[in-house]
Amino acid sequence: MIGKRFGATLLMGMVLVVSACTSGGGATTSPSAAASAAPSAEAPSVAPSVEPAAELVIWADDIRAKALKPLADQYAAENGVKVTVEAIAKDITTKFKTASKAGTGPDIVVWANDVIGDFVANGVIDPVQLADTAGFDPASIKAMTYQGQLFGIPYSVENIGLYINPDLVKACPATIEDVVSQGQALVKATTVKEIMALQVGQKGDAYHIWPLWVSGGGSYFGLTATGDPDPKNVTVDSEGSLAAGAKLSALGEKGVGALKRSIDDKNAIPLFFNKETAFLFSGPWALGDIKKAGTAYDICPIPPFKDGVTATPFIGVNGFYVASQGKNKTLAQDFATSFLTTQEVQTALYKADPRRPALLASVAEVAADDPDIAKFQAAGKDGVSLPVIPAMGQVWGPFGTAEAAIVGGADVTTSLTAAAQAIRDGIAKQ
Repeated sequence: MIGKRFGATLLMGMVLVVSACTSGGGATTSPSAAASAAPSAEAPSVAPSVEPAAELVIWADDIRAKALKPLADQYAAENGVKVTVEAIAKDITTKFKTASKAGTGPDIVVWANDVIGDFVANGVIDPVQLADTAGFDPASIKAMTYQGQLFGIPYSVENIGLYINPDLVKACPATIEDVVSQGQALVKATTVKEIMALQVGQKGDAYHIWPLWVSGGGSYFGLTATGDPDPKNVTVDSEGSLAAGAKLSALGEKGVGALKRSIDDKNAIPLFFNKETAFLFSGPWALGDIKKAGTAYDICPIPPFKDGVTATPFIGVNGFYVASQGKNKTLAQDFATSFLTTQEVQTALYKADPRRPALLASVAEVAADDPDIAKFQAAGKDGVSLPVIPAMGQVWGPFGTAEAAIVGGADVTTSLTAAAQAIRDGIAKQ
Protein backbone atom coordinates (compact mmCIF):
# COMPACT_ATOMS: atom_id res chain seq x y z
CA MET A 1 0.00 0.00 0.00
CA ILE A 2 1.16 3.54 -0.66
CA GLY A 3 2.24 6.02 1.99
CA LYS A 4 1.54 4.10 5.23
CA ARG A 5 4.95 5.11 6.54
CA PHE A 6 3.68 8.69 6.67
CA GLY A 7 2.26 8.39 10.18
CA ALA A 8 5.75 8.45 11.64
CA THR A 9 6.86 11.21 9.29
CA LEU A 10 3.87 13.33 10.16
CA LEU A 11 4.43 12.71 13.87
CA MET A 12 8.02 13.87 13.63
CA GLY A 13 6.98 16.87 11.53
CA MET A 14 4.26 17.84 13.97
CA VAL A 15 6.66 17.57 16.93
CA LEU A 16 9.04 19.93 15.11
CA VAL A 17 6.16 22.29 14.40
CA VAL A 18 5.08 22.24 18.04
CA SER A 19 8.63 23.09 19.16
CA ALA A 20 8.58 26.05 16.76
CA CYS A 21 5.24 27.48 17.88
CA THR A 22 6.76 30.26 19.96
CA SER A 23 8.65 31.59 16.94
CA GLY A 24 5.46 32.09 14.88
CA GLY A 25 6.46 29.53 12.28
CA GLY A 26 2.97 28.91 10.89
CA ALA A 27 2.19 25.96 13.18
CA THR A 28 -1.12 24.21 12.74
CA THR A 29 -1.21 22.69 16.24
CA SER A 30 -3.48 24.45 18.71
CA PRO A 31 -1.99 25.93 21.93
CA SER A 32 -3.73 23.26 23.96
CA ALA A 33 -2.31 20.50 21.80
CA ALA A 34 1.15 22.03 22.12
CA ALA A 35 0.83 22.12 25.87
CA SER A 36 -0.33 18.53 26.09
CA ALA A 37 2.48 17.43 23.78
CA ALA A 38 5.17 18.96 25.99
CA PRO A 39 6.46 16.33 28.47
CA SER A 40 6.22 17.22 32.16
CA ALA A 41 9.02 16.67 34.67
CA GLU A 42 7.22 13.58 35.97
CA ALA A 43 6.45 12.10 32.58
CA PRO A 44 8.41 9.06 31.38
CA SER A 45 10.93 9.68 28.61
CA VAL A 46 8.89 8.45 25.64
CA ALA A 47 7.85 9.96 22.35
CA PRO A 48 4.90 12.29 22.81
CA SER A 49 1.53 11.24 21.45
CA VAL A 50 0.24 13.77 18.96
CA GLU A 51 -3.17 13.71 17.31
CA PRO A 52 -2.56 15.85 14.25
CA ALA A 53 -6.12 15.76 12.91
CA ALA A 54 -4.45 16.78 9.68
CA GLU A 55 -6.38 17.87 6.63
CA LEU A 56 -4.89 18.30 3.19
CA VAL A 57 -6.75 20.66 0.86
CA ILE A 58 -6.09 20.39 -2.88
CA TRP A 59 -7.33 22.79 -5.53
CA ALA A 60 -7.72 21.66 -9.14
CA ASP A 61 -9.91 22.43 -12.12
CA ASP A 62 -13.01 20.33 -12.78
CA ILE A 63 -11.31 17.64 -14.90
CA ARG A 64 -8.29 17.18 -12.66
CA ALA A 65 -10.40 17.29 -9.50
CA LYS A 66 -12.51 14.41 -10.75
CA ALA A 67 -9.40 12.37 -11.54
CA LEU A 68 -7.82 13.15 -8.17
CA LYS A 69 -10.76 12.39 -5.89
CA PRO A 70 -10.40 8.57 -5.69
CA LEU A 71 -6.63 8.86 -5.27
CA ALA A 72 -7.03 11.42 -2.51
CA ASP A 73 -9.49 9.11 -0.77
CA GLN A 74 -6.95 6.29 -1.02
CA TYR A 75 -4.18 8.39 0.52
CA ALA A 76 -6.50 9.59 3.28
CA ALA A 77 -7.55 6.04 4.19
CA GLU A 78 -3.97 4.75 4.22
CA ASN A 79 -2.61 7.56 6.36
CA GLY A 80 -5.48 8.36 8.70
CA VAL A 81 -5.82 11.94 7.51
CA LYS A 82 -8.47 13.94 5.72
CA VAL A 83 -7.94 14.99 2.11
CA THR A 84 -10.33 17.40 0.43
CA VAL A 85 -10.22 18.01 -3.31
CA GLU A 86 -11.94 21.25 -4.29
CA ALA A 87 -12.86 21.89 -7.93
CA ILE A 88 -12.18 25.49 -8.92
CA ALA A 89 -13.96 26.08 -12.20
CA LYS A 90 -12.53 29.49 -13.15
CA ASP A 91 -9.50 31.67 -12.49
CA ILE A 92 -7.81 29.09 -10.29
CA THR A 93 -4.37 30.70 -10.49
CA THR A 94 -5.61 34.16 -9.54
CA LYS A 95 -7.78 32.76 -6.76
CA PHE A 96 -4.87 30.70 -5.46
CA LYS A 97 -2.58 33.73 -5.19
CA THR A 98 -5.26 35.82 -3.51
CA ALA A 99 -6.30 33.10 -1.09
CA SER A 100 -2.70 32.20 -0.23
CA LYS A 101 -1.87 35.76 0.74
CA ALA A 102 -5.05 35.91 2.82
CA GLY A 103 -4.21 32.65 4.59
CA THR A 104 -7.24 30.85 3.19
CA GLY A 105 -5.63 28.94 0.32
CA PRO A 106 -5.10 25.21 -0.18
CA ASP A 107 -2.07 23.11 0.66
CA ILE A 108 -1.59 21.96 -2.94
CA VAL A 109 -2.68 23.41 -6.26
CA VAL A 110 -2.68 21.64 -9.64
CA TRP A 111 -1.91 23.46 -12.88
CA ALA A 112 0.36 23.64 -15.92
CA ASN A 113 3.98 24.70 -15.62
CA ASP A 114 3.57 28.14 -17.20
CA VAL A 115 2.50 29.61 -13.83
CA ILE A 116 5.68 28.69 -11.96
CA GLY A 117 7.53 31.96 -12.48
CA ASP A 118 4.51 34.00 -11.44
CA PHE A 119 3.86 31.81 -8.39
CA VAL A 120 7.49 32.08 -7.28
CA ALA A 121 7.51 35.85 -7.81
CA ASN A 122 4.42 36.10 -5.61
CA GLY A 123 5.90 33.81 -2.98
CA VAL A 124 2.98 31.37 -2.97
CA ILE A 125 4.74 28.03 -3.66
CA ASP A 126 7.69 26.20 -2.12
CA PRO A 127 10.28 24.03 -3.85
CA VAL A 128 9.47 20.33 -3.61
CA GLN A 129 11.94 18.07 -1.87
CA LEU A 130 12.31 15.29 -4.43
CA ALA A 131 15.61 13.45 -3.97
CA ASP A 132 15.55 11.42 -7.19
CA THR A 133 14.12 12.61 -10.51
CA ALA A 134 15.71 9.95 -12.72
CA GLY A 135 12.43 8.12 -13.30
CA PHE A 136 10.74 11.10 -14.92
CA ASP A 137 10.72 12.32 -18.49
CA PRO A 138 13.61 14.83 -18.45
CA ALA A 139 11.44 17.37 -20.27
CA SER A 140 8.91 17.25 -17.44
CA ILE A 141 11.55 17.93 -14.79
CA LYS A 142 13.01 20.75 -16.86
CA ALA A 143 9.57 22.29 -17.22
CA MET A 144 9.03 22.21 -13.45
CA THR A 145 12.44 23.72 -12.69
CA TYR A 146 12.85 27.46 -12.23
CA GLN A 147 15.90 29.37 -11.04
CA GLY A 148 17.65 26.08 -10.38
CA GLN A 149 14.97 24.60 -8.10
CA LEU A 150 12.24 22.04 -8.67
CA PHE A 151 8.89 23.66 -7.90
CA GLY A 152 6.40 20.99 -8.91
CA ILE A 153 5.80 17.27 -9.19
CA PRO A 154 5.01 16.60 -12.87
CA TYR A 155 2.29 14.10 -13.70
CA SER A 156 1.55 14.60 -17.40
CA VAL A 157 3.17 15.93 -20.55
CA GLU A 158 0.95 17.22 -23.33
CA ASN A 159 0.75 19.16 -26.55
CA ILE A 160 -1.81 19.75 -29.23
CA GLY A 161 -1.90 17.97 -32.55
CA LEU A 162 -4.22 17.85 -35.54
CA TYR A 163 -7.14 15.45 -35.27
CA ILE A 164 -8.48 14.26 -38.60
CA ASN A 165 -11.57 12.22 -39.38
CA PRO A 166 -10.30 9.31 -41.53
CA ASP A 167 -13.81 8.73 -42.85
CA LEU A 168 -13.52 12.15 -44.49
CA VAL A 169 -9.78 12.67 -44.93
CA LYS A 170 -7.47 9.98 -46.29
CA ALA A 171 -4.12 11.10 -44.83
CA CYS A 172 -2.42 13.68 -42.66
CA PRO A 173 -2.26 16.97 -44.57
CA ALA A 174 1.19 18.27 -45.45
CA THR A 175 0.44 21.98 -45.10
CA ILE A 176 -2.13 24.34 -43.62
CA GLU A 177 -3.10 25.17 -47.17
CA ASP A 178 -3.99 21.48 -47.65
CA VAL A 179 -6.18 21.61 -44.55
CA VAL A 180 -8.00 24.63 -45.94
CA SER A 181 -8.50 23.24 -49.45
CA GLN A 182 -9.74 19.87 -48.20
CA GLY A 183 -11.97 21.53 -45.62
CA GLN A 184 -13.47 23.83 -48.23
CA ALA A 185 -14.20 20.88 -50.51
CA LEU A 186 -15.94 19.01 -47.68
CA VAL A 187 -18.05 22.04 -46.78
CA LYS A 188 -19.24 22.29 -50.39
CA ALA A 189 -19.88 18.59 -50.98
CA THR A 190 -20.96 17.14 -47.62
CA THR A 191 -22.75 18.00 -44.39
CA VAL A 192 -19.48 19.33 -42.92
CA LYS A 193 -20.04 22.92 -41.76
CA GLU A 194 -16.57 24.24 -40.91
CA ILE A 195 -13.25 24.11 -42.74
CA MET A 196 -11.47 23.38 -39.45
CA ALA A 197 -11.86 23.86 -35.72
CA LEU A 198 -9.13 25.84 -33.98
CA GLN A 199 -10.48 27.66 -30.98
CA VAL A 200 -10.21 31.45 -31.09
CA GLY A 201 -13.29 32.86 -29.39
CA GLN A 202 -13.92 36.52 -28.67
CA LYS A 203 -10.76 36.86 -26.58
CA GLY A 204 -8.34 34.86 -28.71
CA ASP A 205 -6.18 31.96 -27.60
CA ALA A 206 -2.41 32.43 -27.59
CA TYR A 207 -1.85 28.75 -26.73
CA HIS A 208 -3.77 27.05 -29.53
CA ILE A 209 -2.70 29.49 -32.25
CA TRP A 210 1.01 29.19 -31.40
CA PRO A 211 1.93 26.47 -33.98
CA LEU A 212 0.44 28.50 -36.83
CA TRP A 213 1.87 31.73 -35.42
CA VAL A 214 5.41 30.38 -35.21
CA SER A 215 5.16 28.65 -38.61
CA GLY A 216 4.23 31.99 -40.13
CA GLY A 217 7.30 33.65 -38.60
CA GLY A 218 5.83 34.97 -35.37
CA SER A 219 7.11 34.91 -31.80
CA TYR A 220 6.24 36.31 -28.40
CA PHE A 221 9.76 36.96 -27.09
CA GLY A 222 13.28 36.99 -28.39
CA LEU A 223 15.68 34.55 -26.78
CA THR A 224 18.55 35.04 -24.35
CA ALA A 225 22.03 33.64 -24.96
CA THR A 226 20.93 30.47 -23.14
CA GLY A 227 17.87 30.04 -25.36
CA ASP A 228 15.31 31.13 -22.78
CA PRO A 229 12.53 33.65 -23.52
CA ASP A 230 13.79 37.18 -22.90
CA PRO A 231 11.17 39.37 -21.16
CA LYS A 232 13.16 42.45 -22.19
CA ASN A 233 12.62 41.63 -25.87
CA VAL A 234 8.92 41.46 -26.71
CA THR A 235 8.58 40.51 -30.39
CA VAL A 236 4.83 40.46 -30.94
CA ASP A 237 5.20 43.45 -33.28
CA SER A 238 8.43 42.30 -34.98
CA GLU A 239 8.69 41.95 -38.76
CA GLY A 240 8.24 38.20 -38.48
CA SER A 241 5.20 38.56 -36.25
CA LEU A 242 3.58 41.04 -38.59
CA ALA A 243 4.06 38.52 -41.41
CA ALA A 244 2.49 35.81 -39.25
CA GLY A 245 -0.40 38.13 -38.45
CA ALA A 246 -1.03 38.62 -42.16
CA LYS A 247 -1.25 34.85 -42.61
CA LEU A 248 -3.77 34.58 -39.76
CA SER A 249 -5.78 37.38 -41.33
CA ALA A 250 -5.87 35.49 -44.63
CA LEU A 251 -7.26 32.47 -42.78
CA GLY A 252 -9.80 34.61 -40.92
CA GLU A 253 -13.36 35.76 -41.36
CA LYS A 254 -12.60 38.20 -44.19
CA GLY A 255 -10.25 35.69 -45.80
CA VAL A 256 -11.03 32.03 -46.40
CA GLY A 257 -13.03 31.66 -43.16
CA ALA A 258 -10.96 28.84 -41.67
CA LEU A 259 -10.36 30.76 -38.42
CA LYS A 260 -13.45 32.17 -36.74
CA ARG A 261 -14.21 33.90 -33.46
CA SER A 262 -17.39 31.82 -33.28
CA ILE A 263 -15.23 28.72 -32.74
CA ASP A 264 -14.11 28.68 -29.12
CA ASP A 265 -13.27 26.37 -26.23
CA LYS A 266 -16.92 25.37 -25.86
CA ASN A 267 -17.67 24.18 -29.40
CA ALA A 268 -14.36 23.33 -31.12
CA ILE A 269 -14.27 19.72 -29.92
CA PRO A 270 -18.03 19.12 -30.43
CA LEU A 271 -17.71 20.37 -34.00
CA PHE A 272 -15.29 17.50 -34.61
CA PHE A 273 -17.04 14.68 -32.78
CA ASN A 274 -20.37 15.74 -34.30
CA LYS A 275 -18.69 15.43 -37.72
CA GLU A 276 -19.26 19.08 -38.56
CA THR A 277 -15.57 19.45 -39.37
CA ALA A 278 -12.88 16.98 -40.40
CA PHE A 279 -10.02 18.87 -38.71
CA LEU A 280 -9.54 19.74 -35.04
CA PHE A 281 -6.51 21.39 -33.44
CA SER A 282 -6.55 20.11 -29.88
CA GLY A 283 -4.83 17.97 -27.28
CA PRO A 284 -5.43 14.70 -25.44
CA TRP A 285 -8.16 16.30 -23.36
CA ALA A 286 -10.43 15.99 -26.42
CA LEU A 287 -10.12 12.20 -26.56
CA GLY A 288 -12.77 11.36 -24.00
CA ASP A 289 -15.57 13.18 -25.81
CA ILE A 290 -14.44 11.97 -29.23
CA LYS A 291 -14.36 8.34 -28.13
CA LYS A 292 -17.67 8.65 -26.31
CA ALA A 293 -19.28 9.94 -29.50
CA GLY A 294 -17.80 7.04 -31.48
CA THR A 295 -16.28 9.38 -34.06
CA ALA A 296 -13.43 8.00 -36.14
CA TYR A 297 -10.17 9.90 -35.61
CA ASP A 298 -6.46 9.91 -36.18
CA ILE A 299 -3.82 12.26 -34.77
CA CYS A 300 -1.29 14.06 -36.97
CA PRO A 301 1.48 16.59 -36.45
CA ILE A 302 0.22 20.12 -37.04
CA PRO A 303 1.23 21.01 -40.61
CA PRO A 304 3.12 24.22 -41.41
CA PHE A 305 2.30 26.90 -43.92
CA LYS A 306 3.66 25.79 -47.28
CA ASP A 307 6.33 28.51 -47.16
CA GLY A 308 6.71 28.47 -43.37
CA VAL A 309 8.86 26.83 -40.74
CA THR A 310 7.85 23.85 -38.59
CA ALA A 311 4.55 24.35 -36.74
CA THR A 312 5.88 23.59 -33.26
CA PRO A 313 3.28 23.31 -30.49
CA PHE A 314 3.85 24.30 -26.90
CA ILE A 315 4.78 21.42 -24.61
CA GLY A 316 2.86 21.75 -21.38
CA VAL A 317 3.59 19.84 -18.20
CA ASN A 318 0.91 19.55 -15.56
CA GLY A 319 1.99 19.29 -11.98
CA PHE A 320 1.30 19.63 -8.29
CA TYR A 321 2.61 22.63 -6.34
CA VAL A 322 3.04 22.87 -2.56
CA ALA A 323 1.61 26.12 -1.21
CA SER A 324 4.06 28.16 0.83
CA GLN A 325 1.20 29.37 3.03
CA GLY A 326 -0.51 25.99 3.37
CA LYS A 327 -1.63 24.86 6.79
CA ASN A 328 -0.13 21.36 6.49
CA LYS A 329 3.12 21.70 4.59
CA THR A 330 4.67 18.52 5.98
CA LEU A 331 1.69 16.51 4.83
CA ALA A 332 1.65 18.31 1.47
CA GLN A 333 5.32 17.56 0.84
CA ASP A 334 4.76 13.87 1.63
CA PHE A 335 1.68 13.64 -0.59
CA ALA A 336 3.63 15.29 -3.41
CA THR A 337 6.95 13.48 -3.16
CA SER A 338 6.07 10.00 -1.92
CA PHE A 339 2.54 9.44 -3.22
CA LEU A 340 2.25 11.37 -6.49
CA THR A 341 5.59 10.05 -7.74
CA THR A 342 4.58 6.38 -7.70
CA GLN A 343 3.80 4.40 -10.83
CA GLU A 344 0.44 3.35 -9.41
CA VAL A 345 -0.71 6.93 -8.93
CA GLN A 346 0.70 8.32 -12.19
CA THR A 347 -0.92 5.47 -14.11
CA ALA A 348 -4.21 6.02 -12.26
CA LEU A 349 -4.14 9.73 -13.17
CA TYR A 350 -3.61 8.74 -16.80
CA LYS A 351 -6.53 6.32 -16.72
CA ALA A 352 -8.81 8.96 -15.23
CA ASP A 353 -7.71 11.61 -17.75
CA PRO A 354 -5.60 10.13 -20.59
CA ARG A 355 -2.62 12.43 -20.91
CA ARG A 356 0.89 11.03 -21.31
CA PRO A 357 2.35 10.37 -17.85
CA ALA A 358 5.47 12.19 -16.74
CA LEU A 359 6.80 9.05 -15.04
CA LEU A 360 8.58 6.90 -17.63
CA ALA A 361 7.49 3.61 -16.03
CA SER A 362 3.87 4.67 -16.39
CA VAL A 363 4.42 5.64 -20.02
CA ALA A 364 5.81 2.17 -20.68
CA GLU A 365 2.89 0.60 -18.86
CA VAL A 366 0.14 2.36 -20.79
CA ALA A 367 1.68 3.06 -24.21
CA ALA A 368 1.30 -0.53 -25.48
CA ASP A 369 -2.46 -0.25 -25.23
CA ASP A 370 -2.73 3.40 -26.24
CA PRO A 371 -1.35 4.29 -29.69
CA ASP A 372 -2.45 7.89 -29.17
CA ILE A 373 0.46 8.45 -26.78
CA ALA A 374 3.01 7.85 -29.52
CA LYS A 375 1.01 9.96 -31.97
CA PHE A 376 0.92 12.96 -29.64
CA GLN A 377 4.63 12.47 -28.91
CA ALA A 378 5.27 12.59 -32.65
CA ALA A 379 3.13 15.71 -32.97
CA GLY A 380 5.15 17.38 -30.23
CA LYS A 381 8.67 16.18 -31.01
CA ASP A 382 9.80 19.65 -32.15
CA GLY A 383 7.70 21.47 -29.56
CA VAL A 384 8.90 24.11 -27.13
CA SER A 385 8.20 24.28 -23.42
CA LEU A 386 5.56 26.68 -22.25
CA PRO A 387 7.52 29.71 -20.98
CA VAL A 388 7.59 29.84 -17.17
CA ILE A 389 8.88 33.41 -16.86
CA PRO A 390 6.45 35.74 -15.05
CA ALA A 391 6.35 37.95 -18.15
CA MET A 392 4.45 35.24 -20.03
CA GLY A 393 1.44 36.07 -17.88
CA GLN A 394 1.31 39.45 -19.61
CA VAL A 395 1.10 37.86 -23.06
CA TRP A 396 -2.12 35.85 -22.92
CA GLY A 397 -4.64 38.68 -22.66
CA PRO A 398 -3.18 41.33 -24.99
CA PHE A 399 -2.07 38.88 -27.64
CA GLY A 400 -5.39 37.05 -27.49
CA THR A 401 -7.22 40.34 -28.03
CA ALA A 402 -5.04 41.08 -31.05
CA GLU A 403 -5.51 37.57 -32.45
CA ALA A 404 -9.30 37.76 -32.20
CA ALA A 405 -9.29 41.20 -33.80
CA ILE A 406 -7.10 40.03 -36.69
CA VAL A 407 -9.25 36.93 -37.25
CA GLY A 408 -12.24 39.28 -37.35
CA GLY A 409 -10.62 41.42 -40.04
CA ALA A 410 -8.94 44.22 -38.07
CA ASP A 411 -5.70 45.79 -39.26
CA VAL A 412 -2.75 43.51 -38.46
CA THR A 413 -0.14 46.17 -37.71
CA THR A 414 -2.45 48.23 -35.51
CA SER A 415 -3.59 45.18 -33.55
CA LEU A 416 -0.15 43.71 -32.94
CA THR A 417 1.48 47.06 -32.15
CA ALA A 418 -1.15 47.70 -29.49
CA ALA A 419 -0.71 44.19 -28.09
CA ALA A 420 3.07 44.51 -27.91
CA GLN A 421 2.83 47.81 -26.07
CA ALA A 422 0.31 46.40 -23.61
CA ILE A 423 2.63 43.44 -22.96
CA ARG A 424 5.62 45.73 -22.39
CA ASP A 425 3.60 47.96 -20.08
CA GLY A 426 2.39 44.93 -18.13
CA ILE A 427 5.91 43.59 -17.72
CA ALA A 428 7.16 46.99 -16.56
CA LYS A 429 4.53 47.02 -13.79
CA GLN A 430 5.39 43.55 -12.49
